[in-house]
Amino acid sequence: MQAAAKKMPTLVFPVRRVSVVSSRPFDEVVGQLGAAIGRPNMTEFRSAMTAAATLSDLEEVVGEAVGPSGLMEFVRFDSGEVLRKESGGTGPRMVRFVVGNPLIMKEMAKVVPDAASYAPVTILVDERADGVHLSYDSMASAVAPYNNPSAFAVAKNLDEKIERLLESAAG
Repeated sequence: MQAAAKKMPTLVFPVRRVSVVSSRPFDEVVGQLGAAIGRPNMTEFRSAMTAAATLSDLEEVVGEAVGPSGLMEFVRFDSGEVLRKESGGTGPRMVRFVVGNPLIMKEMAKVVPDAASYAPVTILVDERADGVHLSYDSMASAVAPYNNPSAFAVAKNLDEKIERLLESAAG
C-alpha cells in the first residue's frame, strides 16, 4: 500500500534584493565578475566530486574549482540573446550567472534542507539606461523563515561574499 503524500505548509517571505549599478561597460563588468569566480569544466568537476571518497577529498576538488572569490560558476545564461531575437538583434545585454560553492551549500542544507533549493545563487548582470546593474537575491532572506541560526549565519557570510564580488565587478 502506498503512503499518502503529506502537504507541507507554504512559506511566504520577503526577499532582499541587492543591486549595484556600474558605469563601466557591460563587457568589462562581466569580465571582472568572471575573473573572480572559478569556471571549471563541469563534466570533470562532477566526475571529481563523485570520485571524492571523503570530505577532505571533496574540499580539495571544490578548492581547485573556485576562483579568488571562493565561488565557482555552474552555468551562464545569455538571457539578453533571447530578448534580442524579438527586436532583430538589438537591445540591452543581460547575463544570468549561477554561482556558488558546494561546501557552503552543504553547511546550510545539513540543518535546513530547503536551503539547497536556493544555492547555488543567481547573479543577474544587465544593461539599463542608468548603467550596468548587478543584482542578487540575499541568501539570508531566503533561509530566515526557517529560524535556524546556523544556516542563517552561513547565508549571511555568503551574502557578504557575493556583495563584495558585485561591488568589485562594478568598480
